Amino acid sequence: MASRPGLTPAIAADVEQSCFCFAAQKAARAIGRRYDAALRPTGLSNWQFTLLLMLVCDAAPTIGALAQHLATDRTTVTANLKPLERRGLLAIEADADDRRIRRIVLTQAGRALLAEAYPLWEAAQADCAAQLGPIDRDGFRGAARALSAERSGEG
Repeated sequence: MASRPGLTPAIAADVEQSCFCFAAQKAARAIGRRYDAALRPTGLSNWQFTLLLMLVCDAAPTIGALAQHLATDRTTVTANLKPLERRGLLAIEADADDRRIRRIVLTQAGRALLAEAYPLWEAAQADCAAQLGPIDRDGFRGAARALSAERSGEG
């Protein structure tokens, strides 16, 4: 059995430079801070904006469907919905056909706040696009989608 080399600063630096996960986490934090700052006047974080935006749809989603769409778990979604519900931005209601199923509905107050937040999001989006500059934006989004898609047999 071959011995494993000891971890060295050079190996750590190589991992830092080549690791997809580290790069994605670092970029996500930086991008998230930019959107958080832009949305601050509304009292929404970028994550809350995303959650509310996912409720602008023809049929109110279930918590499970929303969690799956956002690539997270039901517990995380439920915990993040609570403060939005307390603010009156959404309501969690029983499904009309199956009372055991809970659906998340965007309220009029939620729609109004999203309408206020949307131009702020647009500005943050334009700022990010400008910083990307000549980088292929569609390629960036495609790579992010490819890396976030679940692979068969996993997850």
